[in-house]
Amino acid sequence: MTPTSLFAFATELCRDGDVTPDATRTDERRATGAASTSAAAIAAQAGAKASAENFPVALRLLPRRYRGHLAAVYGFARSVDDMGDEAAPQERVALLDELEADVGRLYRMVSRGPGGGRTDGQAAGGGEDEGPAGPPRLSVVRALAPAVVACAIPAQPFYDLIAANRQDQVVSRYATFGDLEDYCRLSANPVGRMVLHVFGAATPGREALSDRVCTALQLAEHWQDVAEDLRAGRIYLPQEDMERFGCTEDDLAAPRAAPKVRALMAFEERRARGLLDTGAPIVGTLRGAARLAVSGYVAGGRAALAAIAASGHDVLRATPRPGRARVAAELARAYATGK
Repeated sequence: MTPTSLFAFATELCRDGDVTPDATRTDERRATGAASTSAAAIAAQAGAKASAENFPVALRLLPRRYRGHLAAVYGFARSVDDMGDEAAPQERVALLDELEADVGRLYRMVSRGPGGGRTDGQAAGGGEDEGPAGPPRLSVVRALAPAVVACAIPAQPFYDLIAANRQDQVVSRYATFGDLEDYCRLSANPVGRMVLHVFGAATPGREALSDRVCTALQLAEHWQDVAEDLRAGRIYLPQEDMERFGCTEDDLAAPRAAPKVRALMAFEERRARGLLDTGAPIVGTLRGAARLAVSGYVAGGRAALAAIAASGHDVLRATPRPGRARVAAELARAYATGK
C-alpha cells in the first residue's frame, strides 16, 4: 500500500535545503524520551528514500510556506508506508503502534500550546492526560507541529493512514469494490484532506470531491502495480470483478495478460477514470497555489490511467508509467479548465 504516491511531488520540493523539515534529517537526538531503534531509523530514512520519486516540475512554483508543510506531511506518510511495508514483518504492528502513540503526543502537546487552548486537531477521543506523556520522539512527527498548528490539520487523517497500514498486515484480498473503497478511505483520502488544510481550503464540499480524486489515484496505482502487489502477496482487484471476467490468481501471475485479464483491467481503468472525472471539478473551486497543486494530482491520475490504456491494459508484462510530457499536458489542461 502506497498512499505516499499522492505526495510524491513533495519529495522534489524537499531538495531545497531551506524548506526540508526534520522529517528528512537523521538527527533524532533532540527528542525527549527514546524512540525504538527501528522506528527512528525508518523515520530518518523516509525523506532520503523518497528522493527518487517524481512529480510535475511545475509544482516547484508553490510558495515556500506550503512546500514546507507539504514536505512534513509527506515525510510522515512515507514513514507510515515504510513501517507497514518495508520493516521486518514481526515488527510492523509494534512500529505502527509506536507511530500512533507519537501522533497522540504531538496533539496533546499542541493542545497545551500558548494560552492552553485546544486546536481543532485535538487527538481523536483523547483527553489531555490520556496516552503516553511528553513531546513526540520521532522526527517525522515533530516536523508536523508547524503544519498542524498553522493549518489546523486534524488528527484523524494521520490515524487513518496508520490504520490503513495496519489493515495491510491482515487483509490481502478484497471481496467487493465497496470493500476496496473503504480501504481507500483510510489509505488515500486522508492525504487529500491534509492538502486542503495546508492550503486553507478545506470545506465539506471540497473534501467530498477530493475523496473521489484520491480514491481514483489509489486505484490507478493499484492497477499499475498488479504484478508487484501479487509478488508481495496482495491483490487489490476485487474478487467479485475477477470472477465476473473469469480471472484467477494464476492468471495474474502470468508474464503477459491474457485477453480476459486485459478486459478486467479495461473495466477497472474506466471505473477509476470515471471516479477521477467526477472529483476533478474541485480544481475549479481553487485558486493560486492550491489550484496548481490539486491540478497536479488530477493530472498524475489521468496520465497514469492513460498509460494503462496505452499498454493495451497489459499490466503484467511491465508496469505502465506515463511520461513527463503527458503529465505536464494533463496538468495544463486541468489548471486551465478547472476540471
